This record gives sequence, structure tokens and C-alpha cells, in this order.
Amino acid sequence: MAKRQFQLDEAQIKELIAAYNQTTEGATRTRLQAMRLYATGYSVRAIIEITQCSRTSLMEWCQKYLTQGTGTLVDHRAGGNSRKLTAEQIADLRERLRQYTPQALFGSDAATAEGQFWTVEDLQRAVERWYGVTYQSRSSCLMLFARCDFSYQRPARVFKSRQEPDVASFEEEVEKNW
Repeated sequence: MAKRQFQLDEAQIKELIAAYNQTTEGATRTRLQAMRLYATGYSVRAIIEITQCSRTSLMEWCQKYLTQGTGTLVDHRAGGNSRKLTAEQIADLRERLRQYTPQALFGSDAATAEGQFWTVEDLQRAVERWYGVTYQSRSSCLMLFARCDFSYQRPARVFKSRQEPDVASFEEEVEKNW
């Protein structure tokens, strides 16, 4: 078994501990803890179990730390995609989603044929229309649904070529012959 190349001296380990104690940001603390554990000889498997990070992430953090120091372990993600609307706008959206159906708002352009239930696509279009805000992330829209006390429903698959009058007459014919 090869000896681990990544080794830190006592001063570097103390620096990691100090940085860990100074930050309150969870992702940054996880990275700092993973680095300290790796540097003090913990197995990769144990570190992954403790910190819930991937092996690839751990190795990337080690490489960044060696080349650029502890500053590179800080979480730089901006986030906030799910928080583009204010609390007042969320309250207003909650009411509007209950007041309108996608069919009433978009007509035949609703994401589902019936247009009775809100889908992610319909929600994105409604938010853009009402508030001028565009959501790129599907998961942010799902969180927006949750903040409006709605559950997500997957739309039924309907073929665009489906002719409703033909379907209705077929179903009527089946009923007669049943």
C-alpha cells in the first residue's frame, strides 16, 4: 500500500482548526474538517462517512488547499435562486395559484390538456408574467411550490395530435356497446 503523499505540519493543522472554529458556514466547515481528518491519517472511507462528501471532492479540496491555502475551501456558491421573490410576493403568489388555474391563465397553452393543476412549466410562466422574475432551476420551482403550500404533480402525458372530439365520440361509442 502506498504511503499518503498529503501531509501537513502542526502549524497547518492548527490553521485548519482555527478556520473551522471561526466560520459558521456549514459547507466550509465540512471541507475544513475533511482536510484536517485526511491530513491526520484518517482513511478516505472514514472521512466520506463522517463528512458525507465524495472521494473526488475530497481530493479536489486537498489539491486546492496545497496550491492556494485555506481560502479556497470557503463555500463560494451564491445560491438564492429560490429566494427571488419577497415574502409579500410569495403570499400573493400563494393566493393567485389558488384563485387561478393554468387553463384560466394560459388557455390552451397550459402545460396539461385539462389545465386544472399547476405544473413547474406553468408556475415558471406565471411567475414571469406576474412578477417579471425568471426561474432557471426546476428544483427552485419545486421549492417555490412548497413555500406556497402546494404539492408537485407530474402532468399526464398527452399526445399533441390527440383530437378530443374523436376521443369523446370513441368513448361514447364504447359506452353504448358496453
